[in-house]
Amino acid sequence: MTIRRWISLWNCFLEKSCKMYFILLIFGSASDGLHFPQWYMAMEDNRIIGGLGVIENDFHDRKDLAPNVCAVYVEEDKRCNGIAGALLNYVCADMKEKGISTLYLITGHTCFYERYGWEFLCMVQGDGEPDLTRMYIHRG
Repeated sequence: MTIRRWISLWNCFLEKSCKMYFILLIFGSASDGLHFPQWYMAMEDNRIIGGLGVIENDFHDRKDLAPNVCAVYVEEDKRCNGIAGALLNYVCADMKEKGISTLYLITGHTCFYERYGWEFLCMVQGDGEPDLTRMYIHRG
């Protein structure tokens, strides 16, 4: 990620009167060309207020649908402020910049991810789960 991109992102949030910024943490090596796992956090002052990750497979039977966005979370007192959407949009753009334009995620939610360009793809079987869960796709 370039300094210009960080500054652009920061200025975008300042314009929206939001003192939030992202810290990109990379765990593991991208030497295999896969670029994950990666973890993203939204912070306000010194507090982590949200985050998500990108991993190869989020513990489901469709190993061909990769990589997966996982662990999307925003602190309860910060929800409904666009933080999850900003994180989702950011990770999609960041992964596209790294050459990965299609991402997947599993969730029990309906009508949330569609707001950010995700489409329902199919039902998948979670590892050790009795019921099927929803698989979404984002095409960059």
